[in-house]
Amino acid sequence: MMTGRHPKNRNVFVERHGLWTAEQEATATRVEAAIAAQGIEVVRLSFADQHGILRGKSIVAAEVPEVLRSGCKIVSTLLAKDTAHRTVYPVFTPGGGFGLEEMTGAGDVIMVPDPTTFRVLPWLEATAWLLCDIYFPNGRPVPFSTRHVARGALSALAEAGYDYVSGLEVEFHAFRLEDARLAPEQSASTGQPGQPAAAPQVSMVAHGFQHLTELRLDQHEPLLTLLRRHLLALGLPVLSLEVEYGPTQCEITFRPDAGLAPADMMVLFRSAAKQIARRHGYHISFMCRPGFEGFFASGWHLHQSLVDRKTGANAFTPADERDALSAVGRHFTGGLLRHARAAAVFTTPTINGYKRFRPYSLAPDRAAWSRDNRGAMVRAITHGPGHHPGSGRSPDPRGEPRRRAGGQPVPVHGVADPCRPRRDQERDRSRRAHRYAL
Repeated sequence: MMTGRHPKNRNVFVERHGLWTAEQEATATRVEAAIAAQGIEVVRLSFADQHGILRGKSIVAAEVPEVLRSGCKIVSTLLAKDTAHRTVYPVFTPGGGFGLEEMTGAGDVIMVPDPTTFRVLPWLEATAWLLCDIYFPNGRPVPFSTRHVARGALSALAEAGYDYVSGLEVEFHAFRLEDARLAPEQSASTGQPGQPAAAPQVSMVAHGFQHLTELRLDQHEPLLTLLRRHLLALGLPVLSLEVEYGPTQCEITFRPDAGLAPADMMVLFRSAAKQIARRHGYHISFMCRPGFEGFFASGWHLHQSLVDRKTGANAFTPADERDALSAVGRHFTGGLLRHARAAAVFTTPTINGYKRFRPYSLAPDRAAWSRDNRGAMVRAITHGPGHHPGSGRSPDPRGEPRRRAGGQPVPVHGVADPCRPRRDQERDRSRRAHRYAL
């Protein structure tokens, strides 16, 4: 249910709590005009929960001007669910299981659309999309909203004089959908709500074990063409589409961007790819390691750097070209390594994801850095257009993006409280590196 109308009183939720920047206010006016000009009939309002799953409502276009500034109510139990969509916190106890008065009794939170995220969905008719921030009815940001958390980390970096830049490389498995298994008795595997439904029956798009060969690429091309055209129409900065090593496994990479944009992009990409594929008889899975014999795990590689706000220069580029990283780059990397064990709960949020970590593989099982070594958790890339510690060698594609690609608090600590990583472990990774606590 939406908040009530205030046709004359402009002191509505967004204004009353000072939630928008001047840019957002100006963009909101342009969004209203675009909706009218493009004949948009429905707008999806979505927010990403703690697992990176998009949840929300669709509203008719006539309600958009009011909802932009007053927000849209949605039940707070959406923040109390696990990845099987089961409510796992005692929401009818004091504090709702979170120790927060606002979470008591399964009340409402308010979705406030961010006008700068407005997009028209090319695979749907007359439908647009807005990403939302979530607040309690008293105007307080929901403290475990990952978008709010990421903004805090970005602000800390800005105060230190840097902007955060990141680029995504996302692997996934693409299948042909043979049977969606939508019979009523297949709605839950145990017959109980909140349990996974019967898995769909699928077949492969192509065999694997021919990494980056043109023949395998051609077998995947019908699906990759669908994805490319729709993602570009959506405004996502697609860079490349590739076939990976494992059976029916692909990768899409995106151009780097600053701030929250790559994290928001990851959330939208995963949801869009699954919707586009499903509409054309495919099934895309971002599960790290599907339960099929001989399949290879998927990863999410995240390229990161800092830009000096005064000079616009890459802060990771060393003064001496013999060095892999500048002092700032080493401190950033040191923060990643110092907190690698604790951060694993965010980079790899599922048990399935830990099946990917193996010694001396392309998925590191220990916290180490190295110069251009794909076996290390942090790969310092010292060639090409910039220096980017490839810390993204550890994340699972199912990870929550704002905790990985949104100016993460972990490396921010490394910059604010300088910590030098151990020496380049390229030659001695197995003996000196720290193992994750699994």
